[in-house]
Amino acid sequence: MKITAVRAWREHFELKRPYAIAYKALDAVENCIVVLEAEGGLVGLGAASPSAFVTGETDERCLAALAPARLGWLVGEDIRQLPAIARELAREVPDTPAARAAVDMALHDLLAQRLGVPLVEMLGRVRAGLPTSITIGIKPPDETLAEAREYLERGFRRIKVKIGRGVDEDVERLRKLHEIVPPEVRVRVDANQGYTRDQFLSFLKGTAGLDLELIEQPLPAARVDEMRSLPELARLKIAADECLKSEADAWTLAAAPRACGIFNIKLMKCGGIRPALRIATVAELAGIDLMWGCMDESVISIAAALHAALACPRTAYLDLDGSLDLARDVAEGGFVIEDGCMRTIERPGLGLKLLAG
Repeated sequence: MKITAVRAWREHFELKRPYAIAYKALDAVENCIVVLEAEGGLVGLGAASPSAFVTGETDERCLAALAPARLGWLVGEDIRQLPAIARELAREVPDTPAARAAVDMALHDLLAQRLGVPLVEMLGRVRAGLPTSITIGIKPPDETLAEAREYLERGFRRIKVKIGRGVDEDVERLRKLHEIVPPEVRVRVDANQGYTRDQFLSFLKGTAGLDLELIEQPLPAARVDEMRSLPELARLKIAADECLKSEADAWTLAAAPRACGIFNIKLMKCGGIRPALRIATVAELAGIDLMWGCMDESVISIAAALHAALACPRTAYLDLDGSLDLARDVAEGGFVIEDGCMRTIERPGLGLKLLAG
């Protein structure tokens, strides 16, 4: 089954609720959408949400990597040769991982549709579903509590709080949140590289009684050695994010003494489903848990991450709320969320439908 056409374009998505993280504030994002058409009328979808701060990939570089002149070689390729196509894709689009991820997931979408099964079944399903966290940005305590109550009413039982601009204010917000959260709800935090080592140790001391589920990337990505020097119990709760972009990074983080206890895989950092699964294999060999995260992304790429996540034995956490932030989308389907739990739907491929207009 050969690919007959390739299209890509950029979409501007306003956010339902602007928010702040340690290093920036957001009220809108750009995504690049990829459509692969194949014989028999099948259509594979992909989406890219680049992060210049994390990977150096700007919106402009992402779109340029998806230009017809760069992807024309895909026309005529047989989707049944996906591994070979993916290797060529890595050579053709080496420095723009979000662009590569968009094409990669569209290829997987096509092949699973050709086989007539959901992608997760093609990859080897391990789990039916898992709860996802939903994120609260950096904001005053009263706004944090109001947003948390809203999410609890919507059925979410995993709440992620952005931190990293000041230890004292972070601890204060989390203590107040702890007072209103039911025992069955878990709270995780994400510092987005916002702390020094000493600040992080102070944060750990201040939140010692709060039973935080995990802590994403407390230190700058370049300071892996400082992460290794932290107490073992602290490292076990750390989810490596910005310092984990590739399989090579995974091996580095897993080397003794381990820098973290959790890998946060994002398709936009590593370049798609195939490289994500290689990182997952490192985690399985090393006994490291997996968290699957996202940027602000279309339902297209969120679905791709979920299908991959549910096919990996070490997957323990989902943070796939990125499409919930968008005021509109270009596609629908892919998954459902019930009481905060995400599961795929029983449609071939990613189970998506491109919306008109």
